[in-house]
Amino acid sequence: MSSNPPALAPTLSAHERRNFWLFLLIAVLILGAGIGLRDPWPSDEPRFALVARHMVESGDWLFTHRGSELYSDKPPLFMQLQAAAYTLTGHWRIAFLLPSLLAALGTLFLVYDLGRRLWNPRVGLWAAAALLATFQFVYQSKRAQIDPLVTFFITAANYGLLRHFLLGPDWRAWWFGCFAAGLGVISKGVGFLALLMIVPYVFARRRGWMHATVTEHAGWRWAGGALAFLAAIGLWLVPMVASVLIEGTPEQKAYMNDLLFRQTAGRYANAWSHEQPFWYFAEVIAFGWMPLALALVPALPHWRERLAARDARLLLPLAWVVLVIVFFSISRGKRDVYILPALPCVALALAPFLDTITARPWFRRVVLGFVVLLSLLFAGYGFAAWLGRVPRADALVEARGLGESGRGLWLMLAVIGACGLLGALVFRVRRALAALAVLLAALWMAWSLWAYPLMNEANSARGVMRKAGEIAGADADIALVAWKEQNLLFADRPMTDFGFRQPWHDQLAAAIRWQEAAPERRWVFAQAPAVAACVDATRAVVVGNANRRTWTMFRRDAVLPACRGGNVPADIDTNDTGDDDGAD
Repeated sequence: MSSNPPALAPTLSAHERRNFWLFLLIAVLILGAGIGLRDPWPSDEPRFALVARHMVESGDWLFTHRGSELYSDKPPLFMQLQAAAYTLTGHWRIAFLLPSLLAALGTLFLVYDLGRRLWNPRVGLWAAAALLATFQFVYQSKRAQIDPLVTFFITAANYGLLRHFLLGPDWRAWWFGCFAAGLGVISKGVGFLALLMIVPYVFARRRGWMHATVTEHAGWRWAGGALAFLAAIGLWLVPMVASVLIEGTPEQKAYMNDLLFRQTAGRYANAWSHEQPFWYFAEVIAFGWMPLALALVPALPHWRERLAARDARLLLPLAWVVLVIVFFSISRGKRDVYILPALPCVALALAPFLDTITARPWFRRVVLGFVVLLSLLFAGYGFAAWLGRVPRADALVEARGLGESGRGLWLMLAVIGACGLLGALVFRVRRALAALAVLLAALWMAWSLWAYPLMNEANSARGVMRKAGEIAGADADIALVAWKEQNLLFADRPMTDFGFRQPWHDQLAAAIRWQEAAPERRWVFAQAPAVAACVDATRAVVVGNANRRTWTMFRRDAVLPACRGGNVPADIDTNDTGDDDGAD
């Protein structure tokens, strides 16, 4: 084995430390703004928050539940972190977003630290700033989904592997990276993708590329990485499997089989949702990765030059990004967030050249043009919609159940656009990046501090469920049919459900029989299409519209004679076209 010690990180000057802490403060403001101002919103947030709340209330942190059913779509780590955050803070509005915030900040730190170790502190700052400026990264980091967490774990794995491969040998970094990849697996199943970094490393080492660490006669240390990877997975898998095998119920055994096989390899090989063409991620990169994507084409000559010089610092992250995109492109099922974990490595590969790229007048003109164009779109559409001149905007407000809040959102868009145009006017071409910073800051701060309060009632279903409680009265029992997680999450009392995945007609049949057992105090809350064939609309009560759905409530006297006793036809409408269908 090579006896060279791991490379030491460059010492930061006082100026560099101030720059880093200023950047971190900006990141906390952008990513943390709005926490506490909203509840979980569809598609995934209410589901995960509901699961986390069940953990806290039941004390069962091993098997995840969605209402009365076990929830086997995802491993429980993210929900466990949400439950832990609630245990610490005592506030769900903070707790459900806290894991994503910390994961995003951790990702930014790892990218910064790796950039300064591989090149210098300025490159590290460029890498972190480029990542923070990217639409997809910030948007996902401000949502309570699993993707920011799995991005953090994959980035942590890449951090450890790259330190070992490029700055080592550093066996502790290698073991850390493999352990982080295992944590990524028990977050969403795809953490193993970080280990694909081994492929370009082996190529670079065998071809003698610069900076590729040479290690020999260290088989047991390499094997330690496999043990660290499996140990991380075992933190969850061993207790869960042992519990199922020793005293598991048939439902828990089905949960284990579904989670370990159908939701992983089966879902990848035979996707049943989100089908997209092979080139789908090119669109995500072109639009979702803005404005970082503006620098991709100017970076190509620099990448080509460094690859021709056999610089492994560029080969490893770039090759890994290509492998990840190809991996997800092969499957028919694709979502934009699938390639979010690749974004930190793209920012890292861009960073050494951003000083040069952003100094070019033509590039600054492109950036300023981007700012002006986006600002005009925001200002023009927002102002026109605020004046009531955009029918599609009015239809969206009605479908979302936003009411008068909708006009406030259109005014918000106009203000964002005005801020961007003002920034462009003040900073011009010479300081186009400052104009871009103004637009991005206005966008994310307005979204967090303005849009959150305006949209929360309709998006969270809090208002609908409050009205449902008022209709039923304080002493009534309510059952759910064709429900969504947000309905159970924001209910003002314990609710009865008959399964989430069960067909609508089976849920309705069970609800009618349940209602008939105590008709004087039992109500059924449902999506209107699910009950239309069995309920007299003139006797039912329309609760309201939320999340592009119409919700209704009824008592026993509204049930048509043909459906009494639970005789519900099996051909009722089961097409749910709301905005949280099929989400991961």
